[in-house]
Amino acid sequence: MRHKNLSRRLFLTLIGAVISTVGLISNASAQGLVTFKKSKLTIKTAKRANKFVVEMAISAQQQSQGLMFRRSMAADAGMLFDYRIPQRISMWMKNTYIPLDMIFIGRDGKVINIAERTIPHSQTVISSKARARAVLEVNGGTASRLGIKPGDQVLHSIFK
Repeated sequence: MRHKNLSRRLFLTLIGAVISTVGLISNASAQGLVTFKKSKLTIKTAKRANKFVVEMAISAQQQSQGLMFRRSMAADAGMLFDYRIPQRISMWMKNTYIPLDMIFIGRDGKVINIAERTIPHSQTVISSKARARAVLEVNGGTASRLGIKPGDQVLHSIFK
């Protein structure tokens, strides 16, 4: 009898999680997701220049949404969050389905620090180690795969 109750509770928990997830997605659709302009960006490492096509998160609404609810992203794609004024930047992975590398970038375009392979749906706060102007989010594992490290140069029109 105990085993049967445990199975029933597990089943109900699973159904609840599915309904909750569907509700989040439906809720996001009902609210209308914002769109993003695209731009080209290059990261120069010690070995090569790595080119990306990034979506620009500039407005508060765009930054709040970010890559939430996305199920995949191209290997050479990303999202660049431009905060304009250098500051301590903190982010999280709530409602984000894909693991990401968060690359924190100073006003001069130099990589400050990298949070690699962040955990989907985590509400753990991830922060820059110093004042940053921007954050570049790319697929988890990209920084390691391409050898991107603190001190590398990000080339984009927002960095003069």
